[in-house]
Amino acid sequence: MDRHDDARERDLPARVRLPLADVEIDVLTEREAVARIVAGATSGEGGLVVTPNIDHLRQINRGSWLGSVYAEADLVVADGMPLIWASQLQRTPLPERVAGSHLLHSVAEAAGVAGLSIFLVGGKPGAAAETARRFQARWPDLEVAGVLCPPMGFERLRDGIAGIADAIAEASPDIVFTGLGAPKQDYLNVALRQRVPKAWYIGVGASFDMAAGMVQKAPPWAEKAGVEWVVRLVQEPRRMARRYLVEDLPFAARLLAAAALAGSRREVDR
Repeated sequence: MDRHDDARERDLPARVRLPLADVEIDVLTEREAVARIVAGATSGEGGLVVTPNIDHLRQINRGSWLGSVYAEADLVVADGMPLIWASQLQRTPLPERVAGSHLLHSVAEAAGVAGLSIFLVGGKPGAAAETARRFQARWPDLEVAGVLCPPMGFERLRDGIAGIADAIAEASPDIVFTGLGAPKQDYLNVALRQRVPKAWYIGVGASFDMAAGMVQKAPPWAEKAGVEWVVRLVQEPRRMARRYLVEDLPFAARLLAAAALAGSRREVDR
């Protein structure tokens, strides 16, 4: 690492993590998260970024192996307003939501400025390629090392993951975005990191589809109000109804209630 890299590391805030529903979440703004990723990628030190939301916390609460992945991740940022509300209720507020869909854009922009390359894996057919085209039109200095849309069920194919790892190893990108949804993208990121450890891996869910204009993105007011899931539900009711209405909403209610109780106890102990 040269003196400029040392300076970048010194400018970063000390790492602080907040426990929330069995997950340790980094207390960072989006800008600070981007700075950490770029600094790490510039110095050649790979990393893993995870963006837990209510559904991910629910899976971990039920014993999903996602818990071990998140525990080992280099950055864990809160993607979802219910997590922010819970942190506020328990009197340990996170500074802001850091959504994977936002990181896709802000990290790509920063990568172009820093001379770093990106690779896009996942999304609907054609989504990654269209996202790359739009990004390069917007940020001409951004280097896209490659795009890949694995077929459905690729993880069950004999050489499915190995083929993706080969493509990434050959392209040697600095940052890899995977848009496959949890836990599939996390499973893939762990496997890819073993093969190409110097890259940064960021799971971004359906972000390619939104960036490419194939799926409607929730308006800013809906994101701020924490109801962007309603937009997804309207667009894909058969796929999302059970997850949102039957599984996630009751868990969110329990999380917020537990956070409020913890906050009350913290006030009493002062």
